[in-house]
Amino acid sequence: MPTLVVVGAGPIGAAVVHQAAGAGVATRIVLVDSAVDVARGLALDIRQSGAIAGQSTAVDGSDDTGAVVGAAMVVVADRHGAAGEWRGDDGLRLISTVRGLNPRALILCAGAHQTELVETMVCERDADPRWLAGSAPEALRGAVTALACLETGAAPADVSLAAIGRPPKDLFVPWEGASIGGSRAAAVLPPPVIARLDRQLPFLWPPGPLALAGAATRVARLALTRASGWVCLFLVPPPEHDMRVRGVAVPALVTGAGVRPLWPLLAPRDRVRLDSAIAG
Repeated sequence: MPTLVVVGAGPIGAAVVHQAAGAGVATRIVLVDSAVDVARGLALDIRQSGAIAGQSTAVDGSDDTGAVVGAAMVVVADRHGAAGEWRGDDGLRLISTVRGLNPRALILCAGAHQTELVETMVCERDADPRWLAGSAPEALRGAVTALACLETGAAPADVSLAAIGRPPKDLFVPWEGASIGGSRAAAVLPPPVIARLDRQLPFLWPPGPLALAGAATRVARLALTRASGWVCLFLVPPPEHDMRVRGVAVPALVTGAGVRPLWPLLAPRDRVRLDSAIAG
C-alpha cells in the first residue's frame, strides 16, 4: 500500500495519523508540522502504541513539506498550537505547494472550516476537482447517524443517510432517500422526530477532532485500499456538470481516479434546496 502524508500535528492531524495507522490503510504515514519535535514525538508515540496492538504501519514525523512527493494522498489538517486548521492564504499556499510537488495526489481537507480552500482552489486557481475535496460532511453524517441510532435502537451499519448542501447553515438530510434497517427512514421515524433531528443539524457543526479524523480516515481507506463504498464530501462539481457554480456536500465515490459526485435522487423540495445551495 502507498504512503499517506498528514500536514498538521494539531488534534485533528494527530487523530488522523492514529486512526489511519490503526486501520492499516497505508504502509507509511508521515506527519508534517513546523513544530517538528511535536510531530516526531506524536509519530513515535503512535508507532509504539501500534507495536503493542500488533500494527506494522511505519509512522514518521517531519517538518519538510517535500514529504508529499510520491504520496498517494495528502490530508490537510490543523497545525500544532494556536494556528489551528490550515485556512486562508496560508492554506491556499500550502495546497498550491502540494499540487506543485505532487499533482496526482488526492488532497483531502479534513477540517470543518476548510471548505473555502476547496472552493477557491478549484473555482479560482484551476485545481482539478477530482483531486481535491473536504471530508467534514462525512463527520456530520456520522453524527446524524448516531442520533438516528439513539432514536431507533438500530446499529450504525443499518443506517444509510446522506448530508448534502453547503455547510454549516445549508446542510440537510434527504430523509426520503435514507434507510434504517432496510426500511425507508421516513417510515421508521415519525415526522416529529425527523423535524427534531433537522433542527439539531446546525448544532452538530463543527464536528469534533475525532469525528473529523474518522471521516478523513474513511476516505483514506477508500482511496488507498481500493475498498468499495461512498462518503459525503465537500467538492466542486466537475466542469462538465451544468450545476458547477459553488462547492457542495454530496455523496461521492473515491477511486484511483479521484473523487466523483453521486448526485442523489431527491424529492422535489430537497432538489430545490440543493439547487439553491449550489447557486447561492
